[in-house]
Amino acid sequence: MKVVIAGGSGALGRRLCAHLGAAGHEVVVLTRRVRPGPFRQVEWDGRRVGAWSAELAGSAVINLAGELVDRRPTPANVDLLTRSRVEPTRALVEASASLADPVPVWVQASTLAIYGDAGDRVLDESAPPASEPPQMTSVATAWEAAAVGANARRMTVLRTGIVLDNDTPALDRLLSLARWGLGGRVGTGDQWVSWIHVEDWLAVVRRLLDPDGELSGVVHATGPRPVRNTDLMAALRHSLHRPAAPPTPAALVRLGAVLLRTDPALALTGRRAVPSRLLDAGFDFRFPDLDEALADLLDRQRRGV
Repeated sequence: MKVVIAGGSGALGRRLCAHLGAAGHEVVVLTRRVRPGPFRQVEWDGRRVGAWSAELAGSAVINLAGELVDRRPTPANVDLLTRSRVEPTRALVEASASLADPVPVWVQASTLAIYGDAGDRVLDESAPPASEPPQMTSVATAWEAAAVGANARRMTVLRTGIVLDNDTPALDRLLSLARWGLGGRVGTGDQWVSWIHVEDWLAVVRRLLDPDGELSGVVHATGPRPVRNTDLMAALRHSLHRPAAPPTPAALVRLGAVLLRTDPALALTGRRAVPSRLLDAGFDFRFPDLDEALADLLDRQRRGV
């Protein structure tokens, strides 16, 4: 099938393009600046309908467009994160309205951060969104709302957890902390981390692209076994053969976030989300356990693959 991907130039988008291309799909990337690459790229501004909209005819759509969340939670940055998601989504929805036939499959990216800091509650797809903190919940809510009304036969809103993959900001930062002897729990360490190995995330997207698939609406793209931050850091230390490390107090996290120009809530909040709809549909996770996922990724690092 032909698949049009908005946001295909990011780290996760590039992985997805390669994965779908290897599976025989025709991949078209909507991008603000065409660069040399293995897949066909079509220029757009991410805001207005243009000549690019012709690419949607008969194509599946995957919308990943949005700025990285790894930035200070200032009003200006919250606005930037929101606009970078809402404007491309609205442009895609508007373009789909002119199609003679609906888009067969539309995979709309979102995030488990829509549930805010959820404590110990187990969250499946029926859980309601939260309202705080705004840099997480308001951005995600606006992103999903912008996709409402798309001309698509089937739409899936893919609320994704932390995708563990080599050479990505999330895993690189965690591994660096452990290597530097800072791999102790963060804050209380009780906050839940919902994670997924990149190979499982790619398999989820491919499952959703199946023209005969039945999943629509909200789907959680996260592994079946979330872990507390304490256990995540212990698993990282174990995988790197590092000794126990002292905890990082919340106050120090907040101070470090200022210096690193990031959001302390990324480390101090958590969600205990589970992929109930995927499990009910019989999806088989290749890496359900964190230790196995980390071992695989570190082995790939060593082998340079």
